[in-house]
Amino acid sequence: MHDELEQHRREYFTRTRRIRRLLRPLPRRATVAKYPLLKWFAATARRSWFLWSFKRGPLLRAIYFGSVLSLLPLMGIQLPLSLLLCLGVRANLPVCAALQFLTNPLTAVPLYGLTYLVGHWVLHQLGGGEGAYDPAAALSLVQSGELLSAAGDVLAGLVVGGVVVGLAVGVVVDLGWRLLAWEARVFRERYQRLRERAAARSAARDPAGP
Repeated sequence: MHDELEQHRREYFTRTRRIRRLLRPLPRRATVAKYPLLKWFAATARRSWFLWSFKRGPLLRAIYFGSVLSLLPLMGIQLPLSLLLCLGVRANLPVCAALQFLTNPLTAVPLYGLTYLVGHWVLHQLGGGEGAYDPAAALSLVQSGELLSAAGDVLAGLVVGGVVVGLAVGVVVDLGWRLLAWEARVFRERYQRLRERAAARSAARDPAGP
């Protein structure tokens, strides 16, 4: 029993340190004023409790709105936009901000290529694309590296694809979060039971004197 409790205690502190390390680069109530552009809204952000809440409502809105924002062709201004978005829809800021790192200089080309191909297909299925649907031409445009310099139908494809793929990513993140939350709850309950049993055994061995 003692060995199992000690193992759970070490695992508990390891998980706590890991979570703190993951949250360190993200905006927090105490550090939001240190971020460029975000500091202009620091006072409002500190007063807005929902930006820092991990309750179901703010968290789910952050996951889905943040996933869509991360895949729109807005790389470079996503972080300040995530703050404005979270203020508007009352969502959790750290989670929404973390999702913006999905799109970075290493992943931008493949992710935007994917969103364009999906958006291009969706637009033509809905009858909104220009000309006949040509997947070979769409793929050629993606491979040329000129995707983000194009406009018109291409921009529409990027936006529509960003929304569609973003919602799909949101579903995956939501399910993953629920699974992690369930596992964490089971772990905490097990840890609490072990602590209570250890305390009861200690009290039984050392009963209080009269």
